[in-house]
Amino acid sequence: MDITHLVAKRSTCLRRQVGAVLVKDKKILATGYNGAPSRLEHCLEVGCLRKRQSIPSGERHELCRGLHGEQNAIIQAAYHGVEIRGATLYCTNHPCIICSKMIINAGIERVVYEDGYADALAKEMLKESGILIEKFSRKKKEFNISGHTFQLKGRHIKKSLKRST
Repeated sequence: MDITHLVAKRSTCLRRQVGAVLVKDKKILATGYNGAPSRLEHCLEVGCLRKRQSIPSGERHELCRGLHGEQNAIIQAAYHGVEIRGATLYCTNHPCIICSKMIINAGIERVVYEDGYADALAKEMLKESGILIEKFSRKKKEFNISGHTFQLKGRHIKKSLKRST
């Protein structure tokens, strides 16, 4: 996840810095961060359209100059002819619904994210697709994979009886 946070530092978004890294067989395939499309001015230069229009986070994704980190990682892989089917996407935030649909159709098999994002439909569709979803924790005492909570006890992983949402 440290590399994902490093990628996020390239973000040109004034609201949230998101980084995404696609990995397969322990190799980085592509990276992405949120920002305006190539050759266009970034929000750092022209200001934030969403802020000017008082659009809350998680709503009206189409009213933004920028692409999301996950979108840019998928686009970079396609642009350079890198196959990502079967890859894991590491992301600083849980994907939104638009990114989730791209992740599903790109054949990504696992998503590891650190911070949540208020998008219930995205969570529902990723779960329905069978993609493994894992919430990363720096504490590493408890983690979540596809709605199941696991606890780290010494060097052993124990599945918790509680079911997370």
